[in-house]
Amino acid sequence: MPYSMETATATDLAERIRRRDLSPVDVVDATLERIDDRDDLNAFVTVLEDDARERARELEAELDDGGPVGPLHGVPIAIKDLFDFKAGVRNTMGSVPFADFVPEQSATYVERLEAAGAIVVGKTNTPEMGHKGITDNEVVGPTSTPFDLDRNAGGSSGGSAAAVADGMVPIAQGSDGGGSIRIPASFCGVYGFKASFGRVAQAIRPDAFLSHTPFIHAGPLTRTVEDAALMLEAMVGPHPRDPLSIPDEGTDFRGAVTRGIDDFEIAYSPDFDVFPIDDRVRDVVDDAVSDLEATGANVDEVELGLEVDHRELADLWLREIGSLYHSAVEGFKADGMDLLADHRDELTREFASLLEDTADLTMLDLKRDDHVRTRIYDHVQDVFAEYDLLVTPTLAVPPVENAGPDEGSTLGPTEIDGEDVEPLIGWCLTHPINFTGHPAASVPAGLTSDGLPVGLQLVGDRFADEDVFAASGAIERVRPWAETYPPR
Repeated sequence: MPYSMETATATDLAERIRRRDLSPVDVVDATLERIDDRDDLNAFVTVLEDDARERARELEAELDDGGPVGPLHGVPIAIKDLFDFKAGVRNTMGSVPFADFVPEQSATYVERLEAAGAIVVGKTNTPEMGHKGITDNEVVGPTSTPFDLDRNAGGSSGGSAAAVADGMVPIAQGSDGGGSIRIPASFCGVYGFKASFGRVAQAIRPDAFLSHTPFIHAGPLTRTVEDAALMLEAMVGPHPRDPLSIPDEGTDFRGAVTRGIDDFEIAYSPDFDVFPIDDRVRDVVDDAVSDLEATGANVDEVELGLEVDHRELADLWLREIGSLYHSAVEGFKADGMDLLADHRDELTREFASLLEDTADLTMLDLKRDDHVRTRIYDHVQDVFAEYDLLVTPTLAVPPVENAGPDEGSTLGPTEIDGEDVEPLIGWCLTHPINFTGHPAASVPAGLTSDGLPVGLQLVGDRFADEDVFAASGAIERVRPWAETYPPR
């Protein structure tokens, strides 16, 4: 039976495949055709045509044999081209020195998605090593939002968000160490969810503790809240090789999506105390927050009492992510690749500078930063002594323009409303929540007067992922965004 790939949801596809109304083979063929027709966005780095078709045939045979059917059986999915490895598939990490790198082992959550029946159709674009909130690199260039092909999809999971927004795949995987799921969700008008730290296991080697500085998460990018809940349920759970993963508490993400929030107390911070906000974003977010009250929830504007400004927050994140990169670089050296010594000229200028600027950090420097991070955590956690949810803009600006061919790598803004901001991450109200590990989502809030998408960030209490899903579902019901995607 025919269907529209552009509007198909993973939930509907999975149900129709289980009923035998659709064939996994036909779904994958339609998906690959759409990617071939539509990827002027530059969302995909690698498309796995042969592998995807072979897997679709295998899943079709399992249906014919009456075998077990996973929750994502036959559903096409895109996987980020960063540390989200699929064994035997090229994984560039947006970096020229790794343009031909092929990992031997899949990431834990990629294995789980495939075990649930998802069919990986390709790997999606990301900035070099995911070092900024913009997707552009020296391997394949920038990825655009489908709302304006001259503007960026956001990062670092920009390829995944753009592929979902343009209907090339119904769901895609992203990772988030400073907002890298929520930032492109905002720029591409899709839904992005970052679960509580530890819910999605990451068996990383050689440094099993790498993902805690800052807290790094893997999660879904989708067009609907229900699809994100379905996908996340396939990803969560502890792993014996992840010392930071948390037990499965029997959470019901999909059930939470339809739950009412009329008893919720919601704290609204229009600027996270310290961020300059573009007026176009402020107008859309204020309007969306007013609709939150239509769900029956009570909304109060609050101050968090942060003791640092937005530049200090950005610098703190850059030091933390820099220390993470140095740990990764040591791993690369053990495998025979010294990035700075042998490949300095091949690296993105800003990424190389980040490595060099953080090379002399001491353990004392990082522990002092942990003291600041603790104070940020306490201020955020204080909100949840009185409220069920914290709401902010996801980003301070709408999608930014891609750099031209002679302008270097695309960056975020350096100034907002006359105030200087750090261009890699300093315009993103997302990275403070990577200092704390709270669950958070970016919900499409609406469009600016010139048709650009804006995201609303929802932050839940520790391990209250279901509350974030409940509020997300409520917003989707009172302020649906399904019709906002631009026809192309």
